[in-house]
Amino acid sequence: MITFEEAARQDKERALRSSGGPAFPHTIEYRGIDCGGVVPHGGMTLRDYFAVQANDEDIKAQVEIMHFANQKRYGASALPSDWRIKARYMHADAMLKAREA
Repeated sequence: MITFEEAARQDKERALRSSGGPAFPHTIEYRGIDCGGVVPHGGMTLRDYFAVQANDEDIKAQVEIMHFANQKRYGASALPSDWRIKARYMHADAMLKAREA
């Protein structure tokens, strides 16, 4: 049986793998009156970076997929109100999947 801490660590590692890990990992140095050190800082995830970098053509392609899926599922052509965000992350997920191949 694993401990709670080990399960939490495994969950964090799994989340990092599914998000592509940090896009620009770096360290932060801090100094206090009686302490100091260097702390690793991951920054944004690679998934977030890919989502931000999606251009209008990438978004358009993903919107067409969402539009088709909504018509098939609901018989309507309405897109969710946050369709641009969903399209960006669909593109990012496709980029991460292509990276694994």
